[in-house]
Amino acid sequence: MKTILKITKNELSTLFYSPIAWLILIIFTFQSGMAYAEAWADALRSQALGYTVYGATERLLLGWSGAISSMQEHLYLYIPLLTMGLMSQEYNRGSIKLLYSSPVTNKQIIFGKYLSMIIYALILVAILFIYYAFTAFTIKAIDTPFVMTALLGIFLMICAYAAIGLFMSSLTSYQVVAAVGTLAILASLNYIGNVGQDISFVRDITYWLSISGRADTFFNGLIGSEDLLYFLLVIALFITLSIIRLQSERTKRSVPQNSLRYGGVILMTLVIGYLSARPVLRWYYDATEMKDNTLTQKSIDVMKKLDGPLTITTYINMLDEDYFRGMPRYYNEDFERFEKFVRFKPEMKLKYVYYYDKVQNSSLDRRYPGLSDEERLAKICEVEEWDVKDILTPEEIHKIEDLSGEYNKFARVIERGNGQKSILRIYDDNMRHPSETEITAAFKRMVIKSPMVAFLEGHGERSINGAGDRDYYAFSRYKAFRNSLVNQGFDNMTLCLDSLDRIPENVDILVISDVRTPLSEKEQVIIENYIAQGRNLLIAGEPRRQEQMNAIIAPLGLAFLPGLLVQESKGDFYKLNP
Repeated sequence: MKTILKITKNELSTLFYSPIAWLILIIFTFQSGMAYAEAWADALRSQALGYTVYGATERLLLGWSGAISSMQEHLYLYIPLLTMGLMSQEYNRGSIKLLYSSPVTNKQIIFGKYLSMIIYALILVAILFIYYAFTAFTIKAIDTPFVMTALLGIFLMICAYAAIGLFMSSLTSYQVVAAVGTLAILASLNYIGNVGQDISFVRDITYWLSISGRADTFFNGLIGSEDLLYFLLVIALFITLSIIRLQSERTKRSVPQNSLRYGGVILMTLVIGYLSARPVLRWYYDATEMKDNTLTQKSIDVMKKLDGPLTITTYINMLDEDYFRGMPRYYNEDFERFEKFVRFKPEMKLKYVYYYDKVQNSSLDRRYPGLSDEERLAKICEVEEWDVKDILTPEEIHKIEDLSGEYNKFARVIERGNGQKSILRIYDDNMRHPSETEITAAFKRMVIKSPMVAFLEGHGERSINGAGDRDYYAFSRYKAFRNSLVNQGFDNMTLCLDSLDRIPENVDILVISDVRTPLSEKEQVIIENYIAQGRNLLIAGEPRRQEQMNAIIAPLGLAFLPGLLVQESKGDFYKLNP
């Protein structure tokens, strides 16, 4: 250990005798300071304009322009300049021969030089820590674990870059070549996540190898085992490769022998990384005060009730305008949408089925006029470089799943081992994909009975089947509307009391919406009995029709008061202004 520390001390002396280390510290401090000052100016400007400044910890330090998170964009420029001379200068000056002839092992040389980079990384992190300390004294209730997690992410990022730079420096005596080589490796690791995304096994490997966005989870306040282990494996990989490089110089070996050693280390790293990415082996720590990276407690409770196997099958109609959202190149992005849920049910499986069938898509008529569905499919498959034989025909998909109720649009079918099913959709808004609310609502259908909302009809009420301005179709049944009842875990139906003696037991909420003609005595009795049972009633209408509404429902002993919520012992009576 003493030998390693001596090498470290000597390397730090050499590093700080040159202007590069000092210049990088100055530039790093200046850039982070400017980012911090701008974040403060933005917060103060918002406060002066009367806006509430919320999430100050993230806004000042960890947002897209925060003092800590913004610095990750510049690290790839700084670190190669620091590491380019770690070994290159030893080759260039000839001092490497003295090291080889001295009683110093290859591991001691590499560890000593790398330790100097770790110390330099701590200095950079210490500069960022100053901004945290100042923030802690100037804002109330700073989220300290959140900031510490981000600093850990920056530190790991610098250490990973330094390990790569050390290896590249061990390959050449030219410092500029070492710096350029380090940049090339970093560029490759950033790009490799886009390679082979259409091939399942290759996709998993290349996506894991990608360094792009790895630190983002730390800046979001989440420590995940996969990302943490990724940085540690990258560091271990390039440190080991550097040691092997010195051994190959010190003890001459054949090219096949060296290649086998390099390949073995890389292969072992890939295997460990691949296994660490399996959902069942992952663990997480959410450092944020409000647990922003974790499901809400209600969602967690639902997931705990979902025992047994669970499969989410995405059905992609290749003739649908949204077919591209389910293409293999987006699989990993798709997995991230469900990752919070996978944390609580790691055995959850995602499957994808591709088919073609009749669907409403006006763009097909414009792009491929006069062609049959089969011919249009062939054109699309040609562009996507797919074999038409891999796409299920209408007859084949009908045997697997009936999607006519979803109009053959992009849909996901959630299925439990006991055969229970639920539907997830995409929506006609900017987000398109379901959020935690909609996903939880779909899961919840399989563990508890969905509330049934019955809309009274027969008296000029607002219709749940009409698409007019005064109708409730979008609010109740429109499947492409995120906030409709059907997408929030509610079932709905219409109810005419003329032919009934009582309101069905499966009705959980009765809605009386803008009635325009009086209720019959029979209907009044049925509703009164419903209320007496302590069941739920929702009265909805327009404020301008308050008097007319009150005249109609007065025999029930109720009054329509827009915007007022009243709860009584007989039941819950909601008087709302929609």
